[in-house]
Amino acid sequence: MANTSDRICIIGGGPAGLACGMYLEKKGYENYTIYEKLNKVGGKAWSPKLKVTHNGVTEEKSFETGAIMGAITYHAVSEMEEFGGYYHKGPDFNPGEPNMRREFRKLDGKVDDWTNPKVDFSFKKLIGLLKLKKQMKKLNELMQTKYVGYDCYGHIGVAKGEYFGISKGVDGHCGATTENSFPNYIKGTNPNLKDLALPFSEFCKLNHVEEVQRIWIAPFTSFGYGYFDEIPAALVMKYLDVTTALEFVKLRLWTWQDGTQQIYEHVNAKLKHPAILETEVVKVERPEGKVLVTVRGKDGKEKTEEFDKLIVTTPLDYFKNYADATDEEKELFSKIVHERYIDYIATFEEGKSPNISGYMVENMVPERLGHAMVYYNRWQCLDRDCPATVYALANHTGDPDKDYDEVQKTMDEDMARVGFPIKDKHFAQEVYYCPHVSCEDYANGWYDRLEALQGNKNTFYAGEIISFGDMEDTCAASKDIVGRFF
Repeated sequence: MANTSDRICIIGGGPAGLACGMYLEKKGYENYTIYEKLNKVGGKAWSPKLKVTHNGVTEEKSFETGAIMGAITYHAVSEMEEFGGYYHKGPDFNPGEPNMRREFRKLDGKVDDWTNPKVDFSFKKLIGLLKLKKQMKKLNELMQTKYVGYDCYGHIGVAKGEYFGISKGVDGHCGATTENSFPNYIKGTNPNLKDLALPFSEFCKLNHVEEVQRIWIAPFTSFGYGYFDEIPAALVMKYLDVTTALEFVKLRLWTWQDGTQQIYEHVNAKLKHPAILETEVVKVERPEGKVLVTVRGKDGKEKTEEFDKLIVTTPLDYFKNYADATDEEKELFSKIVHERYIDYIATFEEGKSPNISGYMVENMVPERLGHAMVYYNRWQCLDRDCPATVYALANHTGDPDKDYDEVQKTMDEDMARVGFPIKDKHFAQEVYYCPHVSCEDYANGWYDRLEALQGNKNTFYAGEIISFGDMEDTCAASKDIVGRFF
């Protein structure tokens, strides 16, 4: 039975941790503490500000280094917006607002208008687009029939041919109704869901819809979530469910005027107990019936506090480094892998910066590991004076990891090659991205084993690994954990 007076420790002040705090408050819990080791909240939703000069006017603008966009299917993020009082822009953008324009660019620098049959017309191109359209329709039908139940948050039961979780449905879209739309729990049995443990490329081949990868690759691989030959199809289709994918294709997307980080800054400011910053959890001990948490503050001093329950929203593969992890936790969490995602914010030689975001699809394959895949131009109003964020992946299953400095150099060369020579870099980083498990471990029931651990030793696991590494799925996972266990 829920005890709203329980003292709860939340490790991590990213989207998952702040969502836990918000949802706990909504259920009447007020005795919680959020520890964040950085000097900011928001985790990878980080939106630094830069001074930019355009037409003789200098102003400060926000840029993105992690999360960028949202869509109509971002239900949990919408609840965070409502709680914090900070809302998205779009899908229709006004002058002076950041927007989500994009182009596809070949490695010779030419724009590739591959979706428009009237540009560089050929019968081969027309036939290819008709084939793609047919397969998109087929995939949509398959996901609503053969794979019914795929579009809920999380992965409980999928390896057994079952589904259970909060619906991702949007009333009126792709078969969703009031009865099966967010925030309802849906539950059922569907043996076909086991196919979702296959690599996405094999899943598409199995269903004879290989062409759809041309659509899914830009919002998936380029944004740091891995390659289709290594990532379970469940991660791809639960993140880019058919509705979300179509919103991306049609550019009905959201962004935020002052950056995604401000969603979480605003939530944190409204919480009764905002995250305690620059405070690292250095030890967790869980004797019978309680949780002892030792933290080190920015002054270097350590203190130990007692809690009734613990929610871990930070990477579980690091849990054993500071906690009294059980053998089962160690074994399970050791199977987690993640993407090494590298990005930087750059300015370009005068008059040679991109004035629209661009995808370099030719670089989104394992053979081009370490090459720039996408550049994000946030402010149309700044035209050629706008800095851009450039992104690349540095690891792929079965291949040696790429060196950080080597990837940076390769990215610079790629941008120069397509006509955007870099002048300066304002910021560069490598990010722990998209924690997940292999297709084999997924098929062997990794997520069901994790579910069986929830609540053991008064500990609950949230964060990216529970559902997916975008901010919507991460926040929804917190809603689910708080909703079911508190």
